[in-house]
Amino acid sequence: MSDEFETVSLLVDAGEAKPGGSMAPALGPLGLNLGKVVADINAATASFKGMKVPVDVIVNKTKRTFTVEVGLPPTSALVLNELGLSKGSGLSGKEVVGNGDFGQIMNVAYAKRTDLLANSIGAASKEVLGTMVCMGITVDGLDPRAVQKKIDAGEYDDQIHDFESKNPYFN
Repeated sequence: MSDEFETVSLLVDAGEAKPGGSMAPALGPLGLNLGKVVADINAATASFKGMKVPVDVIVNKTKRTFTVEVGLPPTSALVLNELGLSKGSGLSGKEVVGNGDFGQIMNVAYAKRTDLLANSIGAASKEVLGTMVCMGITVDGLDPRAVQKKIDAGEYDDQIHDFESKNPYFN
């Protein structure tokens, strides 16, 4: 981008951003109406309410206009939201804080598909399961690593096929 534009990257509480914290010092000198910026960020992130969401505010410094681009929340936040948990384990490997079913894992993988390197919902689910190992969350009552092995062995192929038929991985 040219010197005319500046991108300010923020991590905000979705739907509840406030003009303080790191936002004011980053955007204030650019001459923007912080109230308008906050309102636009809150409107754009409302669907992720309750999660932290990365947001880029792209500012045209000469015109003093801006656009808001919303990224996806971290995989861990999507998992917690999908399973209705408030936080992961502080003692991964020793403490289990929740359990999900494989369908929920595929939902998270599908939501995160644009950020993952996987080329199928099965591979994307394995990436999500890797995150869950550290979070102390099991899947179908099993350690996430065991579920990854079951995916490799083809034991979830029917569920994966059904999911992919309803939700094409690449649109």
